[in-house]
Amino acid sequence: MHDSMHVCCSKELRSHIELGGPMTILITGARGKVGQAVLDRLHAAGLPVRAASAKPAELTVPAGIEAVELVLDRPGTFAAALDGVRKVFLYPEPAGIAAFVEAARAAGVEHVVLLSSASVLAPDAATDPLASHSLRVEQALTASGLSCTFLRPDAFASNAFAWAHPIAHGLPVQLAYPAAHIAPIHPEDIADVAVEALTGTSLAGRAVTLTGARSMTFREQLATLADVLGHDVTVETITPAEAEQQMSRFMPAPMVGSLLALWAAACAGPAVIGDTTETLLGTPARSFRQWAVENSAAFTLPKE
Repeated sequence: MHDSMHVCCSKELRSHIELGGPMTILITGARGKVGQAVLDRLHAAGLPVRAASAKPAELTVPAGIEAVELVLDRPGTFAAALDGVRKVFLYPEPAGIAAFVEAARAAGVEHVVLLSSASVLAPDAATDPLASHSLRVEQALTASGLSCTFLRPDAFASNAFAWAHPIAHGLPVQLAYPAAHIAPIHPEDIADVAVEALTGTSLAGRAVTLTGARSMTFREQLATLADVLGHDVTVETITPAEAEQQMSRFMPAPMVGSLLALWAAACAGPAVIGDTTETLLGTPARSFRQWAVENSAAFTLPKE
């Protein structure tokens, strides 16, 4: 059983199940790393869960878990997904969120835990292409009157997968802002907090900014990866214009500009440490080094 599985088993939820109450927990975005981890923890704790995805046939879920279709801009998919559901773990998708909130209230949903983003706290969040995505969902939930918890993680440790290709091929990692500071959070830490928010009462009605326990520059993260892998990783500083050109191959230009501006500002000093599993759950936060060890294979070419 997972080392922090104890967070899954609130007395409140257990007693409701024992009384035979319909307490199904709906996990949206169940193909995502955090969604999968939340689903696995709840299922291992014996709690009734349902996995939802726009492509349910592509879900890999434990035996006995129902997988349903849920597409936020297709309200016809709402009723079956929400039937008997009392708690929802929600990925942020502004398309159709107003109709989904209305359907959730009609179905008797009692609490929604939203995987939001720390970017919503920025002064220009309403116009920023990254931040506005989550902010619009937060605003719709706030207006709904539903009981909610907003989880606002900052940088994910797993963002380092973006460096996997050059590292595995012995190429330099090219960065415009190698001195940018972040406090990367392990996705499993986010899952632990989400489970507490779904099964306990300590986070009800709260918005929490989630980070790892330590501020690191990109250069320090890459040094950690090099240490774990046992070989040097070269960091090459490129211009913001060069970075913009590279990143635009994989994401819309407005998002590229938003990220580069964020990293430029992050060079000013250490990242602010928010709430961690230590402050919220009393369990030590997983480190970036732990994430690097667990995912080292992704940075190594498979042996032929």
